[in-house]
Amino acid sequence: MRKLIQPIKFDWDDGNLNKNYEKHNVTTQEAENIFSNEPITIGEDKAHSNHEERYGVLGRTQNGRKLSVVFALRNNKVRIISARDMSRKERITYEAAEKDSTI
Repeated sequence: MRKLIQPIKFDWDDGNLNKNYEKHNVTTQEAENIFSNEPITIGEDKAHSNHEERYGVLGRTQNGRKLSVVFALRNNKVRIISARDMSRKERITYEAAEKDSTI
């Protein structure tokens, strides 16, 4: 994966701006917020990367909400495609990463 340039800048597609809130009750601020909290786990999303490289990130908001976010990098900006609460399996993976980061 290409390195995320700091500070991270976000680019929202008009079609996705409200979609995550309407479908999953996740605000744009919450989705962006997980990129500034540790730990986060980032991996390639090869199953959905037909036209561009996509990545999945697991992280938590400042309020402790654990989210799963899919994004692409465009012009050195993060374009969030989807954001939702973590599944049970994702929470287990993320909580293991949290535990490892505190050692």
